[in-house]
Amino acid sequence: MLPPIVYEDDALIAFDKPSGLLIAPDRWDKARANLMKMVHAKLGEHVANVHRLDADTSGVVLCTKDKASLDFVSGQFQGKTARKTYHALCYVPPADEAMKVGRVQRDEAGLLPAEFTVELALGEDEAQPGRMRVFKRRGGKPSTTVCRALERFVDRRGRRVAWVECAPLTGRTHQIRVHLAATGAPILGDVFYGVPDVSLKLSDLKRGYKGREEERPLIDRLALHASELTITHPRTREPVTITAPLPKEFEVALKYLRKFGAPGGGA
Repeated sequence: MLPPIVYEDDALIAFDKPSGLLIAPDRWDKARANLMKMVHAKLGEHVANVHRLDADTSGVVLCTKDKASLDFVSGQFQGKTARKTYHALCYVPPADEAMKVGRVQRDEAGLLPAEFTVELALGEDEAQPGRMRVFKRRGGKPSTTVCRALERFVDRRGRRVAWVECAPLTGRTHQIRVHLAATGAPILGDVFYGVPDVSLKLSDLKRGYKGREEERPLIDRLALHASELTITHPRTREPVTITAPLPKEFEVALKYLRKFGAPGGGA
């Protein structure tokens, strides 16, 4: 079955891609399921993908239904006029611990700023194929992500979590993931750039928790979601905003963070 359709007209169709689904065929495993193979089988070969999401990222994926629309919309991504909004749950370790991961961007009080911009060149990590890294001097491509810490929480163990909105102004592979990790706020569940063995569980938030002995994290995946995409429509030339609702596990995690997590201070 195709993922849920969140927008459709004569020129465009957009899906709410689930986490774990590739958009295009995998370079190494051609048998692995991917969105465009499903789309072509169901809707026809004329439907084309305009942009990409990481397999582990959920949210809005836009396709076009004809060549003219593809050219017009693709030009907006190339020209950086398409506006993208992502949301992420991030682990915010103390500054000294975060320094082990990468650069740290904190305000005067040592907290993650309410608003911050990450401008770090990115390129493929030669030592780890399939991953990206920050290039401090030469190499890499200029990359910019504008971020806002919408909410901040502290769990019962004193660990800090932030609900962050991200607007990438460029479209590099793994850009948001690498930029947030380099800032000192890696995304929860990020097996490439995150902090190992750090997850968000209800027992970390709720005092007197009585649940299963082998408790699963509230979000057992990369905690990154492509929430919104705004483009100029190829036919009407009017702005169109396409949204994908937060996955259920995100809503549940936020509900418990807001109910049991200490607000504000630590992040």
